[in-house]
Amino acid sequence: GHVTTTNTIRQAGWAPGALVLLLDIGKGFIPTFFALRAGLPAWSVALTAALAVMGHCWPLFAGFRGGMGLATTGGTLLAVSVPGFLIALATLIALTLTIRHSARAALFAGILAPILFWLLDFHGAELWVMVAAGLVIVARFSIDWNRQYRELWLDREKVGG
Repeated sequence: GHVTTTNTIRQAGWAPGALVLLLDIGKGFIPTFFALRAGLPAWSVALTAALAVMGHCWPLFAGFRGGMGLATTGGTLLAVSVPGFLIALATLIALTLTIRHSARAALFAGILAPILFWLLDFHGAELWVMVAAGLVIVARFSIDWNRQYRELWLDREKVGG
């Protein structure tokens, strides 16, 4: 499996999982926060956020096999806009409850959340961080699309057949 909070909880329990979650959020929050506070233009803050998420998803030290990037994306959003973070989180939760497949929900949230930010008149770094991080999330979850599709349908056939 991937290096994720969920897998840490499964393998080691809730306390280590909570620590992994906080560290993953910090990976996105810290560089994005400092880029924003340094007064960098919105595109630079968005690039910083995207690179933080990419570094989490494809870390060099782990052979480019990292996590899925959701918590790190959450950290980037917390750095630029708490309301934006809450909107993105609500979008992810609503899609997960509707689709009932968390990976698909994350991919679609990566597409839908930037559109919602634009419709809700977010602008500057808030909008561009969501767009940049959303693109990374879409790329990350798209890579696993076929594998997850096969697993989803094979599992359903096993249960139904």
